[in-house]
Amino acid sequence: MHQSANHSETTKIKTTCPYCGVGCGVIAEVRDDKLIAVSGDTEHPANLGRLCVKGSSLHETTHLEGRLLKPMVDGRTTSWSNAIDRVALGFSEIIEKHGPDAVAFYLSGQILTEDYYVANKLMKGFIGSANVDTNSRLCMASAVVAHKRAFGADLVPGCYEDLELADLLVLTGSNTAWAHPVIFQRISAAKQARPEMKVVVIDPRRTATCDIADLHLPLSPGSDGYLFSGLLRYLADNESLNQDFINQHCEGFEDSLKAAREVTPSDKQVAKLSGLKLSDLQTFYRWFADTERTVTLFSQGINQSSSGVDKGNAIINCHLATGRIGNPGATPFSITGQPNAMGGREVGGLANQLAAHMDFSNEENINLVEEFWQAPNIARTEGLKAVDMFQAIHDGRIKAVWIMGTNPAVSLPDANFVAEALKKCELVVVSDCIADTDTTAYADVLLPATGWAEKDGTVTNSERCISRQKALLPAAGEARHDWQIICDVAWAMGYAEHFNFQSPAAIFREHAALSGYNNNGQRHFNISGLQNIEASDYETLQPQHWPIHEEGQTTDRLFTDGQFQTGSGQARCIAVAAQKPASETCADYPLIMNSGRIRDHWHTMTRTGKAPRLSTHIEEPYIEIHPVDAIRYGVDHQALVEVSSRFGSCLVKAEVSEDQQPGVLFMPIHWSDSNSAQAKVGNLMSQQRDPLSGQPESKLVPVSVKAVHSHWRGVIFSRQKLNLRQVRKIHYFSEIPFDNGYRYEISGEKTVQNWLNSLRIGLHSDKSKVELRSCQKAIYRLAMFDEKGLDEKEFDGQQADQLKLIIMTERQRPEIANRWLESLFNEKITSGQRMAILAGFPTEPQLDCGNIVCSCFQVGEKTIQAAITAGAADYETLADELKCGTNCGSCIPEVKSLLSA
Repeated sequence: MHQSANHSETTKIKTTCPYCGVGCGVIAEVRDDKLIAVSGDTEHPANLGRLCVKGSSLHETTHLEGRLLKPMVDGRTTSWSNAIDRVALGFSEIIEKHGPDAVAFYLSGQILTEDYYVANKLMKGFIGSANVDTNSRLCMASAVVAHKRAFGADLVPGCYEDLELADLLVLTGSNTAWAHPVIFQRISAAKQARPEMKVVVIDPRRTATCDIADLHLPLSPGSDGYLFSGLLRYLADNESLNQDFINQHCEGFEDSLKAAREVTPSDKQVAKLSGLKLSDLQTFYRWFADTERTVTLFSQGINQSSSGVDKGNAIINCHLATGRIGNPGATPFSITGQPNAMGGREVGGLANQLAAHMDFSNEENINLVEEFWQAPNIARTEGLKAVDMFQAIHDGRIKAVWIMGTNPAVSLPDANFVAEALKKCELVVVSDCIADTDTTAYADVLLPATGWAEKDGTVTNSERCISRQKALLPAAGEARHDWQIICDVAWAMGYAEHFNFQSPAAIFREHAALSGYNNNGQRHFNISGLQNIEASDYETLQPQHWPIHEEGQTTDRLFTDGQFQTGSGQARCIAVAAQKPASETCADYPLIMNSGRIRDHWHTMTRTGKAPRLSTHIEEPYIEIHPVDAIRYGVDHQALVEVSSRFGSCLVKAEVSEDQQPGVLFMPIHWSDSNSAQAKVGNLMSQQRDPLSGQPESKLVPVSVKAVHSHWRGVIFSRQKLNLRQVRKIHYFSEIPFDNGYRYEISGEKTVQNWLNSLRIGLHSDKSKVELRSCQKAIYRLAMFDEKGLDEKEFDGQQADQLKLIIMTERQRPEIANRWLESLFNEKITSGQRMAILAGFPTEPQLDCGNIVCSCFQVGEKTIQAAITAGAADYETLADELKCGTNCGSCIPEVKSLLSA
């Protein structure tokens, strides 16, 4: 659907969501070159009309505030030609002097397949190095290697429908309710329709996903390998193997079973190693053994481990041993974290891949790609994976890096080390749509790229479904598409003939042609049925699963014939030596920190941070800690704590919760130096990684916690964005956007006096402010008004001003009406309201809705509790009265927990 309209009418365009790997279809409504609304596409196979709160808020994130709009070189605005020449010349000189391995590209699972394709082609085919990696290394690399070891290629066998058809669904290493909300809603609906369907959640934490669980297995962090190795042994001991499938379609089974028996000889041993109750463990094993239609969905909790590949293969072994693969409702299923992590893998966007599911282990593959690309300098060996790449930048082996659409100064482990590396690097080029990030701060060249609503191309989701992402708006400022920027640089480096693409459709055609080039049925990844697609058909391309051998043909499931992409055609069962995490606690760092996403934010908040309502559910960075540990370390709920590891420290608020295990903490990944003082979780993480995949062990970080005393705490409301990093006496701050302004939660170790002068916000005018102070009690209150540009209209005879700034501090965080004060930035303020602002409360009492539970409709905890007290006895009644949970459904587990309480 792409309805043409007159200038003032609304156009509806089908596109794809840019957040997680579910790949939801979106219908965007555009009027006067503005995105005014979004809704779910009922015809898209991924979401069938559903959207989570992030997807539902996409139209709130496309404003130009914070956008990078012009090229910049050495901190100064310049022309595109100058910027392109600087990049091309810089890379060429370094390559000539030090060789092609002295340069690198670092890409993102959020750029489009067409962008990925030309970047990979330029680096591996023409520059001649495989030093091109992606932030997908941080989320899916272990699953990729596990797939290749078992199936012969990086192939996801199942589709989302299998999650609904399963009689037993095992969710391991995935807080699906928060990380993949639409998938969670599909599962919830399936379970409601078939109550006999069983769901097992395997997670050290009790998460929102447990809301639908028949069994929660809170295993010890990192013990998943023991659990699934024990399951394989249990299946053999209890005559639950599919021996015919093993004999006809598998190799290596006896070795894999022998390895499992050695490490996990009994259920009791598994229970001991995993910290689980024996009865719960055996219930899970029995359900798995007895249920033919079983799906095991796994994600970052499995992958982000020093043995993530082995854990993935331990899961796959159990499915191969029972023949539960390639059938409806029966498959292992790795769900990706990013919208185009799969598309990046298809084109070869990892350093250990070549292109089109071919890699460097096969000389024939290298020759094939060399011939197809007519590449003069084809890379013949693997490049450096993400962590190794930045180590090479740090020690000077890589002297130029081009970072596209990602923020490694936040997301990579040991973030302080990454910052040092970028500081030392001879040439740092960053293509991004956001001007100020932790990474752009180190760029010598900044190239403005188009954002989601301006991009045009394809993405592939977790179930191998290719979807179109369409341009909804014109490019912002002077921004260009990533593929255009890469081709411009390729031209300037002398490779014009091979990068003469005029459209994303042309790139897609070449990508599709390469997938089928001399394939002869040897590679499952084959979309050659689309290699001659016309531009008009590309524009209207419908979502479809690969392989696509002929146009219009699609494949939902792989391996339905029992044939795999190995030399023998049989799947490989892998002998897995289950092991403990590489990172272990000690006396100095006695706690294990887990990390992950929260419900309403995404990655480093460069997009979701632009939609104020997405910050209302969880406003500040935090560490979740069990009450036993809180008592042991003297930590109070909502108090500041310092979290430290061998590599750095963070300062965040404590959330005391029984959802955690004693000895285990949880901290979200989203905050950075751009919106907080010391909350970048990457500061704490080690570079420990899986030796096969190179994926960091982000889920298991030994840390310590210490309560931190604040001399005062306060809050700032400001119409303009403030740089509080320069204010030395503020040791903690967190930025929370609201409509027309920003709120800053702050605290400090020293007196309030004089620190506000360093804000440099023009406090000199007595006429434009009112203030109150008591130094002895650390009380300071200031309201500042802007008289510029206001009309002369009076309100009840009083001159009306516009709020510019509010500052409030006390020994403890001031008790004030946050949302009322924020609302005043949308209004003209009369002199009669000024003292009420200093008090922090309106003169007329207003209902306090409490902490927001439902972000879609801004329904707060106190509102829900009041409805329950008034007689709402079930979720359905609350949904009817308050609408909570009726849009994206992400808040339903939390609403139900309030009912239970």
